[in-house]
Amino acid sequence: MSFTVAIVGRPNVGKSTLFNRLAGRRLALVDDTPGVTRDRREGAARLGDLDFTIIDTAGLEESKADSLSGRMRAQTEAAIAAADAVFFLIDARAGVMPADRVFAELTRRFGKPTILVANKTEGRAGTAGAYEAYDLGLGEPVAISAEHGEGLADLYDALRAAMPEYTAPPVEDDDDEQADVPAVDKPIRIAVVGRPNAGKSTLINRLIGEERLLVGPEAGITRDSITVPLIWYGHNFLVHDTAGLRRRSRVEGKLEKLSVGNALEAIRFAEVVILLLDATIAFEEQDLKIADLVEREGRALVLGINKWDLHDAAPGAIAKLHEQADRMLTQIKGVPVVAVSGLTGAGLDHLMKAVMDIHALWNKRVSTNALNRWLETVLEAHPPPAVSGRRLKLNYITQPKTRPPTFVLFCTRADALPESYQRYLVNALRETFELPGVPIRLTLREKANPYAGRKGKR
Repeated sequence: MSFTVAIVGRPNVGKSTLFNRLAGRRLALVDDTPGVTRDRREGAARLGDLDFTIIDTAGLEESKADSLSGRMRAQTEAAIAAADAVFFLIDARAGVMPADRVFAELTRRFGKPTILVANKTEGRAGTAGAYEAYDLGLGEPVAISAEHGEGLADLYDALRAAMPEYTAPPVEDDDDEQADVPAVDKPIRIAVVGRPNAGKSTLINRLIGEERLLVGPEAGITRDSITVPLIWYGHNFLVHDTAGLRRRSRVEGKLEKLSVGNALEAIRFAEVVILLLDATIAFEEQDLKIADLVEREGRALVLGINKWDLHDAAPGAIAKLHEQADRMLTQIKGVPVVAVSGLTGAGLDHLMKAVMDIHALWNKRVSTNALNRWLETVLEAHPPPAVSGRRLKLNYITQPKTRPPTFVLFCTRADALPESYQRYLVNALRETFELPGVPIRLTLREKANPYAGRKGKR
């Protein structure tokens, strides 16, 4: 039976390290700096033969409710309320701190099965702290080292003892036939990217209908790339919230570099990228650089003009934005531009429709017959130039793959075909086969000469 476990504790006790260990891969950012984790992150975990959902949370701190730390604490309390059980972590090397006692009492008030975990117990230094943990009144501590993978067998036993109804082996019944499970559409992976404070987390919270991600007036709140599921009018999505991307020269410190690395990885693994622009200062240089990066990675792109409720929109403002996008992003001419407001929810239907439409184009395949008829037409309209007195021959074209649409053109002297003529071909492909806004890959291959290497007859 599936169940959920939340990992809680004060900052820097190793919650994200344990999360990564149970998830089997490095999903959460880990650093020696306290307070790295801010949003709660969910992942599929495995411990022995137990499969469950694990939630990484921000470190618990005593602070005012309207402060950033207070909002982080509210996210952690929401994770505890949603979980079936709790791993309460302490740092065995530091021993039991006053904050541990305060938050142990907070956890106890939720009434969830709680397993006390003494982390960082490798070596002699952690032994004394593990014994101190008895004073918290949460039962016998489980001594582990999340970094080195020690003590996980004891954690497995403690989890089974705390949740027997969830962890008992299933009873097999040969008489029962397996019910037909309806097929579920594979979710579309979306990455929401943009400069800091563009409103990415606010937009995602509005889409999913809950305060799932930490938001506020402070720039750079999001650090990890957090993934949340979304069902929109029967369609499944996985939406990745990412850290704000600043100019490379302004990225400072190891932590921000890790956050940027996570955001770039989210772009690479996404199918559609929503680039969120601030309506009050749209199409900044950094916005164009991010869009170019998305195109080079071959992802489908949608431009979301956020904070439209703050913009004094004159008649024809959206049309002007479309013209501006086509002028500045010629490599993906026709990219969808949608005005939205993450705060009020305006324009979200149009945004998600644009996502589905561009995803369909990104997967579009054109038949070889149609492509070669098109090739004859464009060659008649504008033949390739002669190079060194010899005209280039373009023989035939095919589409070997999609995601993004990729075409292979067989020709003579592929290295001599000018870049300007290749752009002409790409633009003609985009216009003829209705591929606005998606990256198009055109590869040139020289057609093999069947007479090459053969000696003439005597």
